[in-house]
Amino acid sequence: MCGVQDLNARDLLMHLHEWHEMFLRWYEDNMSGKDVPFLPEGFSWKMTPELNKEFWKGYQGATLAEAKVLVRESHKKVMDIVRKHTNEELFTKGYYKWTGTTSLGQYLVSETSSHYDWATKLLKKLK
Repeated sequence: MCGVQDLNARDLLMHLHEWHEMFLRWYEDNMSGKDVPFLPEGFSWKMTPELNKEFWKGYQGATLAEAKVLVRESHKKVMDIVRKHTNEELFTKGYYKWTGTTSLGQYLVSETSSHYDWATKLLKKLK
């Protein structure tokens, strides 16, 4: 993404939506037996600013209303996954081989509450 000063509410909502969608693809692929990394090919965790900028570029034509709908829909899909799993499945490190040294639940926390906290703080700054 651009600098924080350049962001607006639509940008933040679409950012959340894109990360939800990335999680959902990763989850579905791995649950179906494919062994795929979390981040898209060509990106590493050190490159998340570049990834976020690519996401940002892709939705500049979206409206705030569209962003609200998309983030609600993708949030619901992520929450549906949470409800499918037991606490053991969610929070036992390595329960799923494809989560590596962390747990599925930690990915979900990162994609939801931690990310929402980040976005909320930025929204307050933008007001």
